[in-house]
Amino acid sequence: QAQLVESGGGLVQPGGSLRLSCSASGRLFSTYAMAWFRQPPGKEREFVAAINYSGSITFYEDSLKGRFTISRDIAKNTMYLEMNSLEPEDTALYYCAANKQVVTSASLIDSWGQGTQVTVSS
Repeated sequence: QAQLVESGGGLVQPGGSLRLSCSASGRLFSTYAMAWFRQPPGKEREFVAAINYSGSITFYEDSLKGRFTISRDIAKNTMYLEMNSLEPEDTALYYCAANKQVVTSASLIDSWGQGTQVTVSS
């Protein structure tokens, strides 16, 4: 299993931007698909975006397309989530996830990070 550590969360005003990072240990990082999920207060964990092992294919939750961008730097064993035009509804605990194949269901994920809090508020 990959060990995953998120960073980059924080408090941002509506309309602002944040970039989350997920640092992965383990020599299997370059062969794993990666994803971001989030869990809003009082709600279930939900899919945000995913990227295949090489970074050539990306997937997004439909409502987030155009505002969020997922990417990965294999040489740095790091995945990113660029978030723009943030809204209060984006407030959640954001989780990094790794899996042998691209999946959009939280129940199928192999490895999870501990999460990083994103709060969008004025």
